Amino acid sequence: MIAKIATLGGLLLAAACSSSGSDGDPSGEDPSARLPYARSVVSFTPGAFAGFGADRFPEIVLGPPGGEGRGAGSLDVLSLGVGGEIVLDFGERTIEDGPGPDFVVFENAFYPEGDRTLVFAEPAAVAVSADGDNFVEYECDAEGDGNGRFEGCAGVTPTERFDPFELAPLDPELTGGDAFDLAELDLGEARFVRLVDRARDGSGNNAGFDLDAVGLIHFR
Repeated sequence: MIAKIATLGGLLLAAACSSSGSDGDPSGEDPSARLPYARSVVSFTPGAFAGFGADRFPEIVLGPPGGEGRGAGSLDVLSLGVGGEIVLDFGERTIEDGPGPDFVVFENAFYPEGDRTLVFAEPAAVAVSADGDNFVEYECDAEGDGNGRFEGCAGVTPTERFDPFELAPLDPELTGGDAFDLAELDLGEARFVRLVDRARDGSGNNAGFDLDAVGLIHFR
């Protein structure tokens, strides 16, 4: 099993290039590995005040999300830290441009008191690549419009509770999360997704974008 190494606060973290096995499957394969979510971490460069979720890295960002709905943020996340960056790979799957959005980024945003204009958002810029070297980035308005909208960013829409085995391929109307369309970048396909936190400050060990998962809608 090949591994990529990332350093977080002086601690070496091995990012395994496949999900861990499961005793519940006679084949030894984790059943969630068959689902259309990220399969490995290519690289992770933590920003300042990162650290939350590091004890479960990389598995914590692979496979389906652990959303808590619109009123609460999940703790099944990895905090990227201020300006932190992570690149995810989807193994044998390639994202394809289809009708509407093609993939979904899940964070732990939530609506305080149910008011979406007050959304607790931690925006990140999203970019995609076919080869892992040349990325094309969606325009992200990390400042927002003051009414809960951060156009083009991830980390804005809460993740709904759902059964990932029942809901595949994904439907953003039912799963929540922030959906992205390759057509907006004039791309027909991509394999890698990069997320870069856009926070300006933070504290503790949970600053910046909190990555839960990235899932695919259209792929081959």
